[in-house]
Amino acid sequence: MMKTWNDFFEIVRQKDYFERLESFWDEKYSTTVVYPPRELIFNAFKLTPLEDLKVVVIGQDPYHEKGQAMGLAFSVPDTCKCPPSLNNLFKEIEIEFGTPCEKIGDLTYLARQGVFLINTILTVEEGKAMSHKIKEYSYFMQDLLGFLDKLDQPIVFMLWGGPAQKYEKFITNKNRLIIKRTHPSPLGANQGGWFNMNTFKSCNEYLQSKNLKTIEWCNK
Repeated sequence: MMKTWNDFFEIVRQKDYFERLESFWDEKYSTTVVYPPRELIFNAFKLTPLEDLKVVVIGQDPYHEKGQAMGLAFSVPDTCKCPPSLNNLFKEIEIEFGTPCEKIGDLTYLARQGVFLINTILTVEEGKAMSHKIKEYSYFMQDLLGFLDKLDQPIVFMLWGGPAQKYEKFITNKNRLIIKRTHPSPLGANQGGWFNMNTFKSCNEYLQSKNLKTIEWCNK
C-alpha cells in the first residue's frame, strides 16, 4: 500500500522532539514575528503528494523578511521581488536550457510536478537568519529522510549548501541520485559550485532513465 504524508506525521507526532517543536512554535509565534505564517510551515507537504514525489530540494532556512517565506524552500509569493538566491536559481535554469524564465518567484509550479522543496529549518524570526537553528529540526529532518529512504520510487536529492549536505548520510537507498551543489546565494554561487553545473539537466536525465516524466524547470 502506497504510503502518504499522513503516515510520516503519525510517526513524528509520537516523538518527544515534535512535542518540543510545537511548544517552541507556540512560544515564538506568540512573542515574536516568525516566518512563514504558522499555517504554511508544512506547505511543501501539502503541495507535493508523496506518491508524486520525484525530486527533493533541500535548502537552509526560510527567507526572513516580511512577506517572503511561504513554506517552500527558495520560493516567494508572486507579489514579492525575487531574492538573490532565487534569481541565481533561475539564471542556472536559463544557462542549462537556453530558455528565459519569468522572474516570478512562486515555485508552486515545481511542487505540483513532484519537486519537494524543503529547508533544514522550517521557521525563522523576522530579520534574523538561522535564528531557529535548534536540534529538534535536525531530528525532524533525520526522520523525514529516513522515511523517504524506505520508499521504492526513484528520487533525486538536491542538497544545496553545507547545512543540506550534512544530511547526505541519511540517504542510503540505491534507487537515488544525489546532486550536491553550493547554496545559490551570491555568497556561495559567485565563488563557484553553482553556475554551469548541469544541475537540472542531470536531474532530468536520471528521471528519464527511470521512465519518469521530466521536470519543466522553467516557469515560462
